[in-house]
Amino acid sequence: MNLKITGLHLEVTPALREFIESKLERITRHVDNVIGVTVTLSVDKLVQKAEVNVHLAGKDIHVEASDSDMYAAIDALMDKLDRQVLKFKEKQGEHRSIAPQADAADAAL
Repeated sequence: MNLKITGLHLEVTPALREFIESKLERITRHVDNVIGVTVTLSVDKLVQKAEVNVHLAGKDIHVEASDSDMYAAIDALMDKLDRQVLKFKEKQGEHRSIAPQADAADAAL
């Protein structure tokens, strides 16, 4: 997995980098086909914004979150991303499990 963390109007400290990496471990536990992750952290006046683009095999997921605290924004971002990844994984599993059952039913006729 390629990980790229960028900061717009913000210096990415080692503490922020470690925090993001530890939160991303939860995502990589759900799916193992993560190709690349790009995290963008930005500051606009009093709003701290975090964005992530996750490139999976077969899908790209984009999630954004804003808060007054950067760590809170990253937490909210990872919660949203976790839900999106689980939703993708469920859909992927449904497609795989439905197709063989349909073939088996056709063969019985």
